[in-house]
Amino acid sequence: MPGAGEQRVAMSGKGVPKQEDSPRVLVTGGSGVLGRAIVEVLRREGARVAFAYHRDEEGAGRIAAATGAHPFRLDLLDQKGPDRLVEEVEGVIGPLDGLVNNAGVRGDALLALTSDADWERVVGTNLGGVFRCCRAVIPGMVHRRRGALVNVISLAALHGVTGQAAYAASKAGVLGLTRSLAREVGRRNIRVNAVAPGFMPTAMTEALTAEAVSALRRAECLPEGVQPASVAETVAFLLSPRAASITGQCIVVDAGVST
Repeated sequence: MPGAGEQRVAMSGKGVPKQEDSPRVLVTGGSGVLGRAIVEVLRREGARVAFAYHRDEEGAGRIAAATGAHPFRLDLLDQKGPDRLVEEVEGVIGPLDGLVNNAGVRGDALLALTSDADWERVVGTNLGGVFRCCRAVIPGMVHRRRGALVNVISLAALHGVTGQAAYAASKAGVLGLTRSLAREVGRRNIRVNAVAPGFMPTAMTEALTAEAVSALRRAECLPEGVQPASVAETVAFLLSPRAASITGQCIVVDAGVST
């Protein structure tokens, strides 16, 4: 989204930017619970939004119909996929001002029992996919001298989790990428940040037992825990001019677990 030095967008209606001034944002993993929440918040704030999904075409269609966002299919293990996606998206909504790397997969197993194929799938999707999506949007943002990227990671990147070596390594890699990229592109008025959500009720966590969920939530300070909507609001804030002086940071949204 536009940086701190740019003129504020003109407003129309109930405080929503005019269509020609609306920021343009791509959200990966947009058909999931958190992805949909991010799309909804960005659309409510007046952004033109495209979102990527992997398999759930029907679900993506429902989100598109409900929000007016534009769905595109993406396989993050396809090394050429992000380049094609960005070209297609910009052909529909225009040059991108924002990117949210939200898509990801988990593959729980003790490290000694993790196969090469599972390791490559998790790291290739979560870290390799973010790398390629960032690489696909950066040249245009550098040329336009504006942009904001938000990478969704996990508390697993910050704290050890038994059975999640591949997942934690991939998300920790994204955090390192975030901080390095922030230094590379900051002088071009491009900001890069990460958000680390705590436990949320999503498709990725729905298979957990009640006991496992209770253990994950035991250290929370807030009774409602972490809701996708609150994480989505944090993402939207980091994309916006309200966060014009924030880059290279990881914002933890975990209801106080890390306190």
